[in-house]
Amino acid sequence: MSVTSSLSDNNRYEQACDQAIAMCDGNLRSTIKALIMANEYLETELEELQAAIAAGCVPARTSMRRATLPDPSNPERHNGRCHLLRRNAIPAGR
Repeated sequence: MSVTSSLSDNNRYEQACDQAIAMCDGNLRSTIKALIMANEYLETELEELQAAIAAGCVPARTSMRRATLPDPSNPERHNGRCHLLRRNAIPAGR
């Protein structure tokens, strides 16, 4: 990994941390709790997908086109999924 790439990744992570903290109104405990909850959700989803694959289920594809990129004009929308750390998804202080 190049130094430039490492710096840009670090900057991206710093911005993501700042954004997560801001979404929890600056409450670090709520931020950590939200991240743990999001991680647990993703772990459960991964386990379900792995079980489905092991059972022979394959996701249906309607076409072979590339996946669409997130809409930069709408940061809340990422290919049909909402960001897990939105205020509405995980309220601060819960």
